[in-house]
Amino acid sequence: MIEDLPSGFAAGVLLNMMDDPRHRHIRRLVTPSVSPRALAAMEAELRERTDAILDTVAERGACDLVTDVAAELPLQAIARLLGVPQGDRHRLFGWVNATLDYDDRRLGETSTRVQAAQVELFRYGAALLVEKRRSRTDDLLSAAVRGPIPSGAGGGEPLTEIEQQMLFNLLIAAGSETTRNSIALGFAALVRHPDQWRALRRDRSLVPRAVEEMLRWASSTPYNRRTATRNAEIRGIPIRAGDKITLWWASANRDEDVFRDPFRFDVRRDPNPHLSLGHGNHFCLGANLARLEMRLVFEGLLDRSSEIALDGPIEWTRSNKHTGVRHMPAAFVRATEIPS
Repeated sequence: MIEDLPSGFAAGVLLNMMDDPRHRHIRRLVTPSVSPRALAAMEAELRERTDAILDTVAERGACDLVTDVAAELPLQAIARLLGVPQGDRHRLFGWVNATLDYDDRRLGETSTRVQAAQVELFRYGAALLVEKRRSRTDDLLSAAVRGPIPSGAGGGEPLTEIEQQMLFNLLIAAGSETTRNSIALGFAALVRHPDQWRALRRDRSLVPRAVEEMLRWASSTPYNRRTATRNAEIRGIPIRAGDKITLWWASANRDEDVFRDPFRFDVRRDPNPHLSLGHGNHFCLGANLARLEMRLVFEGLLDRSSEIALDGPIEWTRSNKHTGVRHMPAAFVRATEIPS
């Protein structure tokens, strides 16, 4: 993030703020749980969950697209992956939202509500991790807790307790926040570009491309910050070791040197080398899961709705880190024949 975070608690401990080689070895512990093979085995279950979610809102003809759809499927999926009881997912969602949304504080400040949410999330995670250490369940969090780190890779031992806790916090947040916003903002883009919605209704094979365009368009994590470890120069701009650099993925995703007509939302865009899921060693661990969830939601919407609309103003989160949405009133018209 733009502001400094405590070393030894966030920086250097959270997986997305950790250097190799320890970062690489921890990723290897959890990657099998979100591999294409693992997700293929989960797809039927996730499709059933998606159908149940969308059947409910389609019957009503209206919903809060964020809380009823865009947040619900990722929450159910990450709870399933981490071995968290499904009945606890909304409590976790509330705690994560409180810590990420600056609706009652300024940057660098905290509040009573935020502190309470952080304490509750930490307590929940600590108790869950104790259970994971005690039992041998088959889930992502158990793999991280039990897996050894090779000798010479930053300790040669399993994750420390604080690393385990911070990994839990990170996965709960990342597994719900970014995909939720990508789904919501993708929906809004289709509403505002009805020709693109009609193109998807005519040709369902475009859905995977549409997902990539939604990821590019929304750029739900618009930037990351890094610290330079050596002197460098980019396009004539000197960077010195120790300088703090922000990498603006949202800007890269509209780079005129890479994208033709970059400010046009186009579900047929191909190729689409967007950077919404990062680049290099820290490429998003859950990229395949996010794409699957988005595809299932929009295939389900196409099955059930001939028209989609916003039914009120979008309420945005207050954040310098995420392109986030609190609420998005949406309306649907039940599907009719596919237009010619």
